[in-house]
Formats: sequence, structure tokens, C-alpha cells
Amino acid sequence: MSIMNVTPDSFSDGGTHDSNNRALLAESVKAHIRGGASIIDVGGESTRPHAVPVGATEEKARVLPAIEVIKSVAVELGVQDRVAISVDTYRASVARAAIEAGADIVNDVSAGTLDADMLATVAQLRCPVILMHMRGSPSNMSDPELTSYPNGLIETIGRELVERVNAAEAAGIRRWRIILDPGVGFAKTAAQNLELLRRLNELRGFRGLEGLPWLVGSSRKGFIGKITGVKEARERTWGTAATVAAAVQGGADIVRVHDVAEMSQVTKMADAIWRA
Repeated sequence: MSIMNVTPDSFSDGGTHDSNNRALLAESVKAHIRGGASIIDVGGESTRPHAVPVGATEEKARVLPAIEVIKSVAVELGVQDRVAISVDTYRASVARAAIEAGADIVNDVSAGTLDADMLATVAQLRCPVILMHMRGSPSNMSDPELTSYPNGLIETIGRELVERVNAAEAAGIRRWRIILDPGVGFAKTAAQNLELLRRLNELRGFRGLEGLPWLVGSSRKGFIGKITGVKEARERTWGTAATVAAAVQGGADIVRVHDVAEMSQVTKMADAIWRA
């Protein structure tokens, strides 16, 4: 999964992709597809720590033109049947508009907790949904009380994700349409992110979550910079590569990345080692 943030303020690539500059965006889409992306994740609002919400109207204005460009490029390259589009949103109205515009997957960082209509909307749309583990919201998820896991990190994340899966199924979402994301970097400290990557296979086998596919998004995140000493997010390729290899070893089915061509090579090599 490649990251296509059409936002001016994302932590790593803010301002890089502008949905109003369709020619430039199309070139980026082509690079992502040629680099090996099979899913392109479009985001219209930053979910970095302490991000300021932009509202549904602005989010749609950013996301919908980008979806149109991606669809057009996929047809031009003849890969429309091999490249899916996901929309990175926690708003039900944006999810509906995006799916109706041609997106295939809803990627909700809140797993339906920030918009009471989200799960029912996804059920109506009959599309796959990615449910990510997060506590609170991007504006407060780094607060100490939200990064505290006194009963154990894996045990707590597993239990809280089971609750979201149960809520999704109760809303009418079929289990086979659910993808889980452990939420690396969301309501977790650097040490907790490392533990999560180290013990991903345990989380995958947590009672109630067995058999579900997993997405891991660690690309360029702050804990990588903290450990490697690389301050500029765009330069965290090597550290990201290590986390992607760890994710594959731990059983991830999808990795969400910025550096598509480079991480495509990492996943191929990691697959050959651990998935042969």
C-alpha cells in the first residue's frame, strides 16, 4: 500500500501531492504503481500527533479529485484490475463519497470510534474496511494516560481490537471484509512500537482475531527517527526498511509505505526469507 497524502501538513510528505495539480499528481501515481503499489491510500486530513481537523467538506475537496486521477492513470497503464484505492478517513460522509467516486477500501484510523455512522455506512457500502487500533484522537493520542498499558501491550491491543471487530460485525460488516492494523505510532511510545513489531505474530493469534488479515504502517514514523537519529522524515528509508522486514516476519499481509520502490524490494526479500 502506497501513501498518497493530498494534504499540506502531513508529517512526512505534506504538500508533496496536490489534488489541484492533476498533472503532477498523475506522475506521482505512475511512480507508485511502477514501484510496486497494489493499493494506493489517499488521505485528505493529516492524522499526525496534534493534527488539526480540516472538516468533511475540505477533506472531500482534496480526496475526490485524487481518486479520479488515480483511476485515470490506472486505466492509462492498463492496471485498473490490479490497483485498488483506499481512502484514509474516519468520517462516514467522506468514506461514502470516496467509495461512490471509485475507491475500493475504507481505511479508518479510529476503527469507527470517531464517527458513530462509520461502521453502518461501511456495511451499507459493502466494501473492505481497515480497522486500526488507536486511543483517543490524533490531537491527544500521545497523552500519557492513552499510552499506558498496565495490563500488557499485546493483551490490551488485542482486547480492544476484538471490541472493534465485534462492533463492526454488529453493524453489519462481514468478517471477511475486515482488515486489522495494530496502529504503530498511534497512542504508543517508541518502546511500545518496537514491542508491537517484535510481537506482531502473537497479536495475530489473539483470541477473537484469528484468521484476519493485517496491515502495518510504520513508514518514516517518529520512533524510527528517534532510534536512528534521522530528524528529517523523508530520509528515514533505511530505518523504515528494517521495520517493514520485521512486519513481514511477524505476518503482516499489507505494508503501508512512502518509499514504494524501495519497500517493494524489501518485502520481496523478506517474503523469500520468511514466507517461502
